[in-house]
Amino acid sequence: MTAPPSQPTAPPARDLLALLAAHTAIPGKVLAAQLGVSRAAIWKQVEQLRAAGVAISASNADGYRLDAPIELLDADAITAALPTAMRRRLGELELHWRIDSTNSALLRRIDDGLPDRSVCLAELQSAGRGRRGRAWQMPLGGGLALSCHRICEGAMVRLAGLSLVAGLAALDALADCGVEGVGLKWPNDLFARDAKLGGILVELGGEALGPCHAVIGIGINLRLGAHAAQIDQRAIDVAALAALPSRNQLAARLIFRLDTMIDQFLRDGFAVFAARQAQVDVLRGRDIEILRGTRREQGVAAGVDPRGALRVRFAEGEQVIDSGEVSVRAKP
Repeated sequence: MTAPPSQPTAPPARDLLALLAAHTAIPGKVLAAQLGVSRAAIWKQVEQLRAAGVAISASNADGYRLDAPIELLDADAITAALPTAMRRRLGELELHWRIDSTNSALLRRIDDGLPDRSVCLAELQSAGRGRRGRAWQMPLGGGLALSCHRICEGAMVRLAGLSLVAGLAALDALADCGVEGVGLKWPNDLFARDAKLGGILVELGGEALGPCHAVIGIGINLRLGAHAAQIDQRAIDVAALAALPSRNQLAARLIFRLDTMIDQFLRDGFAVFAARQAQVDVLRGRDIEILRGTRREQGVAAGVDPRGALRVRFAEGEQVIDSGEVSVRAKP
């Protein structure tokens, strides 16, 4: 693993959150003394954390307390949880308190020679992105936002199906941490109980005939809390499915699973993952609606082809839909 770029000093809000996370409750005057600031500054920082989605209670008797436990991301803890061989393969590991998006952070550095297998994580994203330009937001400490950079020496067309492979890697990482019952909704969503648990954004660049590169971003809802009301679609979090895993452990398993499965994908293509994808396909056999611009078409999802494209049975016959052409909404 190469040395990561220098990281800025942790902002005061992070130091405050770390203290809150380490105590059942802690008075404001104690926080002020430990952080070397005024009690007014503590109040302002608490309000910043609340605005970022952290539920914090306050009382005259006990001081401030977190309504739910939070584990902050820690680069050393993530690295220590990786298998030894994976630590040697890993490029750079960046961890930010706040950034526009983890995908953008890696994309900006590619022209400067960003190493293969580099990873970026962030506690907060001000401009997190989903597929087709949609916003992706998670409360502070309530999710996992991770992106990785991979280099492909072959043609860009070889990367068709990569979002599904990344989804399978995310499912395996969740299962490693005791979270079961999650499936994939073509082309890039993690679904459980007919609601969105996470999303994947793959952004490609380089030469069409190679070499090229991919930045794969994955966002997973861990504990949404009151933030769930701000999401414009049915959403679910890991807390509704299982005991919450360690965020650092989950990050490490996701890095490892992505690395291993993308290696196999670059070597053997999507076809070797087709049977596994079929087992977790939440659309297969269901009535769906295809959106092509302003046109809406009704069909039945029939799985994916060997490239990872969606097969749809329409009244006039079966068609293959490539990722990027349409949005797919499963009917209830």
